Amino acid sequence: MSSSVSPLAPKTVPDMPVIAGIRLATAEAGIRYKNRTDVLLAVMDKGTAVAGVFTRSKCPSAPVEWCRAKLKGGKARALVVNSGNANAFTGKTGRASTALTAKIAAKAVGCSENEIFLASTGVIGEPLDATKFDGVLGRLAEAAEPGDYLAAAKAIMTTDTFPKVATATVKLGKAKVTINGMAKGAGMIAPDMATMLSFIFTDAPIAPAALQVLLKSGVEDTFNAVTIDGDTSTSDTLLAFATGAAAEHGAPKISRASDPRLKAFVKAFNQVLANLAEQVARDGEGARKLVEITVEGAKTKASARKIAMSIANSPLVKTAIAGEDANWGRVVMAVGKAGEPADRDKLSISFNGIRVAKRGARDPDYDEAQVSEAMKAPEIAILVSLGLGKGRDRVMTCDLTKEYVAINGDYRS
Repeated sequence: MSSSVSPLAPKTVPDMPVIAGIRLATAEAGIRYKNRTDVLLAVMDKGTAVAGVFTRSKCPSAPVEWCRAKLKGGKARALVVNSGNANAFTGKTGRASTALTAKIAAKAVGCSENEIFLASTGVIGEPLDATKFDGVLGRLAEAAEPGDYLAAAKAIMTTDTFPKVATATVKLGKAKVTINGMAKGAGMIAPDMATMLSFIFTDAPIAPAALQVLLKSGVEDTFNAVTIDGDTSTSDTLLAFATGAAAEHGAPKISRASDPRLKAFVKAFNQVLANLAEQVARDGEGARKLVEITVEGAKTKASARKIAMSIANSPLVKTAIAGEDANWGRVVMAVGKAGEPADRDKLSISFNGIRVAKRGARDPDYDEAQVSEAMKAPEIAILVSLGLGKGRDRVMTCDLTKEYVAINGDYRS
């Protein structure tokens, strides 16, 4: 966790309302860090529905495997998250650690181990000493209170420079329902179903199957459209919990994701996901520029996504942006290597609304001074027009600076 906050951090932090059926507490368990919180316990009321999406890495962490297995039950009573140790690539020891953590948490909360969900973030390959949770989780279960999402978000940070929270309120039937979310992530970000760790809480009465559909759909143009460095984490976990408490105030019970009464809720739900995903991009390790890449005129949306990701993950593009250089040649390179349909002689490129390349060559009205001034902005928008079809997509990333190398050069040691 950095002592220097990213210059791209949001200027304000939202007030996070209480959600009925959710209680939070944090503590110092001494997993890796000293003099800071590193464990979060979220306690949910009985009957809370759960949904989740996880990394598709072939080397998933032990907590990811645990959650996948428990997700089939559709119900949750507690979430335990630790920072400092990812409990990934830890073999039988890692699996034993998840089982012990769940056992301790289940005893503390008074529920089945099958209703415990786990997430870990930090160093890969080092055993997690789950005995450090013994006693700590019991105290947390007693101390847990509705409310402090900002403290919860701080406890799960690693190289993050600021806690990431978002909220939305919307009507569902006759009742007002709330959606709160938190996330962590700054490096090893190239989502594949989720990104690092993120947790969404709502009091809406939504069945597990319907919540799963909403979550899987919602990540596609939010978390899965963000990349920092092209590296997919072993620990990517996004869990959503719905307590159903709003049913007492007139919210209808939802069993199908296609229920038309969900329209406003889905929009608000996706806004929370998008807000958190953008905050991850704003907190990219060493970042000084937030970068939005839009590809239009592609054959399909999927093709536009691949090309946009090729640009976003290019070290040459990202370092040019860090140097405030509108080097469209690097964008051309990234388009060409994406393996998707493209025609050099139809390609146009713009930086912050200024077209620098048109139909396969430098724009005839190109003005170096004008573009150089535009590249000094903290937010850079790159527009690539392919001229081949109606496919369009957008991804978020950041620049690549010397600080990224410094952070990751000594992350473990």
